[in-house]
Amino acid sequence: MGLALTLLTLVVALAITWRLLGSYIAALFDGRLHFLSAIERPVYRLLGTDPSHEQSWKRYAGALVVFSAVSLAITYAVLRLQGHLPLNPQHLRGVAPVLSFNTAVSFVTNTNWQNYAGETTMSYFSQVGALMVQQFVSAAVGIAVAVALVRGFARRGSSTIGNFWVDITRTMLYLLVPIAFLTGVVFVAQGAVQTFAGPATVHDVLNGVTQVIARGPAAFMESIKQLGTNGGGFFNANSAMPLENPTGLTNFLSIYLVLAIPVALTYTFGKMVGSVRHGVALVSVMILLFGAWASVTIAAEHQNNPAVAAAGVTSHVGNTVGKEVRFGDTSSALFAVASTQTSTGSADASYDSFTPLGGLGLMSGMMMGEVTPGGVGSGLYTLLIYAIIAVFIGGLMIGRTPEYLGKKIQAREVKLAGLAALVMPLAVLIATALAVSTASGRAGPLNAGPHGFSEILYAFTSQGNNNGSAFAGLSGNTPFYNVVGAIDMLIGRFAIIVPVLALAGSLAAQGAVPESLGTFRTDNGMFVGLTIGVVLIIGGLTFFPAVALGPVVEQLAHGRFF
Repeated sequence: MGLALTLLTLVVALAITWRLLGSYIAALFDGRLHFLSAIERPVYRLLGTDPSHEQSWKRYAGALVVFSAVSLAITYAVLRLQGHLPLNPQHLRGVAPVLSFNTAVSFVTNTNWQNYAGETTMSYFSQVGALMVQQFVSAAVGIAVAVALVRGFARRGSSTIGNFWVDITRTMLYLLVPIAFLTGVVFVAQGAVQTFAGPATVHDVLNGVTQVIARGPAAFMESIKQLGTNGGGFFNANSAMPLENPTGLTNFLSIYLVLAIPVALTYTFGKMVGSVRHGVALVSVMILLFGAWASVTIAAEHQNNPAVAAAGVTSHVGNTVGKEVRFGDTSSALFAVASTQTSTGSADASYDSFTPLGGLGLMSGMMMGEVTPGGVGSGLYTLLIYAIIAVFIGGLMIGRTPEYLGKKIQAREVKLAGLAALVMPLAVLIATALAVSTASGRAGPLNAGPHGFSEILYAFTSQGNNNGSAFAGLSGNTPFYNVVGAIDMLIGRFAIIVPVLALAGSLAAQGAVPESLGTFRTDNGMFVGLTIGVVLIIGGLTFFPAVALGPVVEQLAHGRFF
């Protein structure tokens, strides 16, 4: 499939998904879907919750934090004890304590950063019973937070923003599990491996060599890894592995899945607040920024690799270093942009071998806060944070109290939005500074100079944004990177979620402000442009000095950008 046809098919598929899936999700959280109530009711009884009883933002946040802490503890315990648990055909021992902590934090925060090779480190039970469970649960948590914030805009004079237990239960039952199952079947039909039979042993009679090929329940993990914008793969090679991502169809399906829910949630937003035009404005921001970053990255990867050119080798097929021949440079670049701009982090190529400008495209997409379209739930609530800041700036420009969807954006709302917007850059830059200023941090990158710095910066940018992708040139399985990376992931997740929920509670408690001739419009092209400007300015001001030391200076060392 050529690039033009791929893009056209993707756009059409996402346009249909935006309308249909977005409407379905709105019906789900408006309480209009009950066809799985026979399964729901026992779950609520087990959780000890009344689905008709809603929570204040503090109780909602408290339930989320407690649930995540318990999930972290259980995941950590499974990894440490996997040598004594079933479904361990390779008789693997328990995972080391620091690595177990990093991995448990990674999957609970929807990051799926992997400082290990899955097929040689994790048992089937660990992969399915712990990590894959968290791929569903962490995605559900992100969607729940986004819906809670949407309720804050939609409600008037309310002291509640929903019920956390109900939201995650319904998200998994009605949304994630059905879609992941159906797409998992497609992966299996295309040749992705799905078995508990253990590794396969192959003997080559021609040369007498015996090879052990790792296998496992990878296909269905692949579907939720993409759908839930998780990114953690069963195999170390992730989506470049034919047993995970066997064909061009599964590669396209992966790109579609990582974008589907984040894009559809903008229509859900419009439906729930009673103005689809506002949803269109948000998805327009996503489309314009995603299109710009995809164009730059694809163009960069369609050039000859500067290192290859410096060696006197001429190539007319783009930068194929570190890429699967069956996918090519343009499809791999599109996959990479979709993955890094949706907090997914899955990879069908080695990002460390991208051109400096191509690597900058991936890194800077995360530095914008992953809002184009961002992760499941996290993309929407982070973009709404930027929209609130844009409304505040717009209100100052016209001399009125800023308003968004009839809600006044006052000191409390701006402070919460500002805190949520600055948490990630602070965590990333402090962690990067710590790494480059200590011997244990500098021991991680495999390359010297600006590229080595890029490997460090990329790693902490990825973890702080709960993305999970890596340049693959960083030796991350060390005490320093396991501990500092875990802290980075926790801050990037929960230090944003809690202010977002506080913001939801503050907005829900407000009444409606009548619209007047002086009201700043938040559903037109001017607002779209202002929001894009806010995203670019916040990302640029905070990260440009850092990227100037890494990919920018590396690209300039080759004398040109294109």
